[in-house]
Amino acid sequence: FDSLPPAHYKETMSTILAWIQQSETKLSTPQVAVAEYEIMEQRLRELKALQSSLQEQQKGLNYLSTTVEDMSRKAPVEVSQRYRSEIEVILGRWKKLSAQLVEHCQKLEELMTKLQRFQNDTKTLKKWMAEVDVFLKEEWPALGDSEALEKQLEQC
Repeated sequence: FDSLPPAHYKETMSTILAWIQQSETKLSTPQVAVAEYEIMEQRLRELKALQSSLQEQQKGLNYLSTTVEDMSRKAPVEVSQRYRSEIEVILGRWKKLSAQLVEHCQKLEELMTKLQRFQNDTKTLKKWMAEVDVFLKEEWPALGDSEALEKQLEQC
């Protein structure tokens, strides 16, 4: 019985596996091009929440790793090997998930910055275009009014 994992190990294993599966599903949803800053903010909040959840689950993952190490000292080689390979698969998925989360957050933050800059530039351009439109609709000065013509030339 020393070589068998405790009941808490099995519970933790199924919890971690379910969490990894849910998280992988959330990250695998196709990324669509979004031009609304609020939607991007919402997605970033979801990703940050997932990162927090990842940190909360880390304790369970550490427990699984130490339990496998303890069992491998007491258990026969074939049993020990089975549990080691099981935890290695989970650790691999965990690392991949963690890296994807970081990558998605960074990419989304970069895109949000670009979108914000684009929106600001667009606002500035629209303001300038409105000013130019007003200018172009102004009445042209009389041909003999050199001072008014000079002023309009400067504005141009």
